[in-house]
Amino acid sequence: MHRYGEAGVKSNKGILMSGPEFLDRRFIRENGLAAAIAELVEPSLADMGFRLVRVQLMGRDNTQTVQIMAERPDGSISIDDCATVSRQLSPLLDAFDPIPGAYRLEISSPGIDRPLVRAVDFEDWSGYEAKIELRELLDGRRRFRGVLEGFENGEVRIEVELDQIGRQILGLPVELIESARLVLSDALIRESLRRSKQSIEPLDLENPDDPVSTAAEVEQLGEKKDE
Repeated sequence: MHRYGEAGVKSNKGILMSGPEFLDRRFIRENGLAAAIAELVEPSLADMGFRLVRVQLMGRDNTQTVQIMAERPDGSISIDDCATVSRQLSPLLDAFDPIPGAYRLEISSPGIDRPLVRAVDFEDWSGYEAKIELRELLDGRRRFRGVLEGFENGEVRIEVELDQIGRQILGLPVELIESARLVLSDALIRESLRRSKQSIEPLDLENPDDPVSTAAEVEQLGEKKDE
């Protein structure tokens, strides 16, 4: 972990992590069956002009839901987009059959309090609060919450409150990040709606945790596969 204001750093591996190709590459990866599905669908999503955000399996073996989060390069995705992606991916999953038994396919946007899975995400959402969990302890901590300050030299920059020190900008090595996501706030809701350029009813910003107030994410359900 690096405190900014000191000498600059590279990644723990001594490799300068920068450039458009690295910034746009997912550094957070799935495990097991979710990883196999991600590997299968990511090229097809790219061909359609979308980026994979995350694949998640939910439910029990006989009633699994396969949730695929996707977005356009500008971070947007419409209900029609979700329907298009569902129609394209359903035959692909049926053909390669990576999921045992019946399943329910769900295509969704990342949502307002979205996961952050690419280095460019930390640049795009600089100035907004995020939660980050590491794979291992770093200076005695695994969890960090603070305001994002971008991405630099293989590290996510985040301003956090440290005991007996106050607010400091830290650099967290990207290769150590287990998960990261934005924290829901009034400012984040307003910015998300501005970016989406969607015409929706005004939100109740006094109750940002109310699902009606934050229903900016969209989803389209795929067909249930026969056993």
